[in-house]
Amino acid sequence: MDLDLVRTLLAVVDAGTFDAAAAMLHVTPSAVSQRIKALEQRTGRVLLVRARPVRLTPSGEVLVRYGRQLLALDQDLDAALGSDAVVRVPIAVNADSLATWFLPALQRVPSSLKISFDLHREDQDHTTALLRQGVVMAAVTSSREPVAGCSVRKLGSIRYAAMASQSFIDTYADGPVKSWLPDAPVVVFDRNDDLQDRFVRTLTRGRGAAEHRHYVPSSEVYVRAIVAGLGWGMVPPQQLQEGLVDLAPGRTVDIPLYWQQWKLDSPALTAVADAVAAEAAVALR
Repeated sequence: MDLDLVRTLLAVVDAGTFDAAAAMLHVTPSAVSQRIKALEQRTGRVLLVRARPVRLTPSGEVLVRYGRQLLALDQDLDAALGSDAVVRVPIAVNADSLATWFLPALQRVPSSLKISFDLHREDQDHTTALLRQGVVMAAVTSSREPVAGCSVRKLGSIRYAAMASQSFIDTYADGPVKSWLPDAPVVVFDRNDDLQDRFVRTLTRGRGAAEHRHYVPSSEVYVRAIVAGLGWGMVPPQQLQEGLVDLAPGRTVDIPLYWQQWKLDSPALTAVADAVAAEAAVALR
């Protein structure tokens, strides 16, 4: 495939609009539109839904995935030939891993490889969607079922415990935890986060957490919100802070994590995968 056409398609997907892609590529929006049309004519498929932002069709997802692999191989070739080109490695990772063990993993990657990490934060139950769409080359995910064209490696598990501040407990605790926790205010990361509901179901065998929810989409601020007494929430041991109390010692929720990546013979991707596996062996259960 023509690399210029591939780069244009990826720019449109990454930027979200033809105008933004044109600015990124330093060409006119008309030139971007003509390149996309040429690529669609060459493949005989509609690749993009012209919306704001643009959306990939199923055929577009396939082409983007293989297009990124093609460019990754092109970057690896430059590196192997001694070029100063930087190899871009887009990775999807869940927020709690990003806030705890994942950055130390990236520090294990030799700097001589000149890798540019492009991190996409997403819930661990949804990172595979970015792999499937071709947005990323690898992902930390809770899914053990491989995305088409990807390999899977188990990393370990993150263990979460139900935590709250003492002031929160003094305000809401009344009897056994299963009798009052389902109705108490809860701190939730985002609308994909069901950890708190999972935990309450282990107590009640039915209903989830309360509808009184505070959405705090930042791992660091999430824990601070619990310390501040806004609600209770599920916290991994790496993020425990002074002032937090375990509401149900011995009761936890374990989330298994896997590393999925394209089946691509890329030195850069292999180095990242090895570094992630090595750090996970130390940091995860």
